[in-house]
Amino acid sequence: QVQLVESGGGLVQPGGSLTLSCAASGSIFSIYAMAWYRQAPGKQRELVAIISSGGNTNYADSVKGRFIISRDNAKNTVYLQMNSLKPEDTAVYSCFSPQSGSWGQGTQVTVSS
Repeated sequence: QVQLVESGGGLVQPGGSLTLSCAASGSIFSIYAMAWYRQAPGKQRELVAIISSGGNTNYADSVKGRFIISRDNAKNTVYLQMNSLKPEDTAVYSCFSPQSGSWGQGTQVTVSS
């Protein structure tokens, strides 16, 4: 079972930036695809971005051009760099390992002036 721990959330003004991190346990992290999801109050959880083991990426239309997902296999960590943040990006962000079915505990991101 892969364990995932997110960090880096917080309060940021509109137009600002944040970078989330998701640290994974286990020695086979490099072969896993990894994803970031988010869930805003009263809304369904949605896929934000996904990165394959080979580094291929896909993004939700709502974040294309603003968010960047990346990974450092040596550190067993996946990142989500979030730029030009908008109030509608406010949500709990969680990382997910599709192959293992593991979720992190989530980290709150609040975009507000």
